[in-house]
Amino acid sequence: MHSATVQPCISIIVAMAQNRTIGIDNTLPWRIPEDLKHFKTLTMGHHMIMGHKTFESIGRPLPGRTTVVVSRDRNLKIDGCIVAHSLAEALAACASDPEVFVVGGADIYAQSLGLADALYITEIRQDVAGDAWFPEFDRAEWQETSREKHSQETPQPLEYHFVTYRRDGC
Repeated sequence: MHSATVQPCISIIVAMAQNRTIGIDNTLPWRIPEDLKHFKTLTMGHHMIMGHKTFESIGRPLPGRTTVVVSRDRNLKIDGCIVAHSLAEALAACASDPEVFVVGGADIYAQSLGLADALYITEIRQDVAGDAWFPEFDRAEWQETSREKHSQETPQPLEYHFVTYRRDGC
């Protein structure tokens, strides 16, 4: 019996301001209800890889998804989650999933960017103050495959785009 090993597609999902801000004080620096719905639609039924601080900011495993938390703490146990001690270990735990989502934070994004097949970026069309940033990346390495323009007045006025970028593969 032989089975072909299929590598899952590695997708990064992030909401990011023009200046690459992704967070402040371990929370999101904006409120965009449509972005939360978009995130849920894309990640539902899949594995999500995140750092421990990102998990703490969410506060619980999200329903309908498998949460894989990357932490250097060898004693860490989180009910309802898989705990991995490296990005490679986290990816190995997701081998059965055709698409795996890396959901943050900044350090996990930096480690996974070179491995990623797709980027789902909510591009917030203004600069936002923060203390965590998405790593710089060469957009020439990526092909934009879709862009949806959105704006909202409440809970705060913002213009944002849902953009998908892909590399060869997936």
